[in-house]
Amino acid sequence: MAGARQAVSEARRIVVKVGSSSLTTAAGGLDADRVDALVDVLAKVRSGGERELVLVSSGAIAAGLAPLGLTRRPRDLARQQAAASVGQGLLMARYTASFARYGVRAGQILLTSDDMSRRAHHRNASRTLDKLLAMGAFPVVNENDTVATDEIRFGDNDRLAALVAHLVHADLLVLLSDVDGVYDGDPARPGTSRISLVRGPEDLAHVEIGSAGKAGVGTGGMVTKIEAASIAAAAGVPVVLTSTVHAGDALAGADTGTYFHPTGRRSADRLLWLQHASTPQGSLTLDDGAVRAVVERRKSLLPAGIAGVEGEFSAGDPVELRDRAGQPVARGLVNFDAREIPRLIGRSTHDLARDLGPEYEREVVHRDDLVVLRP
Repeated sequence: MAGARQAVSEARRIVVKVGSSSLTTAAGGLDADRVDALVDVLAKVRSGGERELVLVSSGAIAAGLAPLGLTRRPRDLARQQAAASVGQGLLMARYTASFARYGVRAGQILLTSDDMSRRAHHRNASRTLDKLLAMGAFPVVNENDTVATDEIRFGDNDRLAALVAHLVHADLLVLLSDVDGVYDGDPARPGTSRISLVRGPEDLAHVEIGSAGKAGVGTGGMVTKIEAASIAAAAGVPVVLTSTVHAGDALAGADTGTYFHPTGRRSADRLLWLQHASTPQGSLTLDDGAVRAVVERRKSLLPAGIAGVEGEFSAGDPVELRDRAGQPVARGLVNFDAREIPRLIGRSTHDLARDLGPEYEREVVHRDDLVVLRP
């Protein structure tokens, strides 16, 4: 355990995620004192110049509730987007003023999962974050709720934070909320205790996990935080999950919250986004040989291996690759529109080039744009 906490204190590039409930009142609207308290901690951590921080902050929708006369987070997407439109400006204004007390400039980055699954957008997001850090600014990341649709939303900023941690090659991810860690039962019940260290999924196999809180201003709960911690840990990034009031102790390496030990190695950045942040727009059914080529030999998907197509999608969209039983085996970015696929099925690229033109002599899904979902 001591070694794990030492890894936390030695982390040089850190992503910190804070939830809506830690920044706002239950009725909606930003709590300036809470924002300032968080910024006090973050500014102190980076004050020596040896540590770089990126903040993934929820709170835009929650901040917009009271100004629009809403008492709770709306269920429909249109009103959520309206609240985000009002609240995002208020949220950044508060961060800008708070960081200015330390002479630090805050920079806003709004992302959608669709941005991150596309090669050029993913590269640009990475470059912008790196440049902001190099110039001494403090990046504040949020989902672009005003334009994101149900199909391209991250679902919760916990998962967004895990993916941003991988995107910026972070040494540590810290997930902050109103709960001071993972417990082996309901924290409100006597006899439960905090789980200090999670080495892998098996350590949580028999743990009762709670859902979102009662405030009604956020979307997440302990379930999404553990999922996010698992995503980051599987990508080689250690995680500390704790309460916002213990943020300073957590970043100093104190024994607070729950530490998730890395369970995997870092992979290509964009493939993690493809696996966890993309929503398939359709599916391709593969024959048995293609399944073996894609899953076992990590090959590209060629037209000859396709047995069927479903859905409406365009070139560049994420699609699911399934075996003949309908089970997902991989996910990838397709190089053709759905309407083009039927005339490609079962044919060699040589034949397609001869009959349809040289632009058809290519993979349907290239291996660099493909992530396997099962071993």
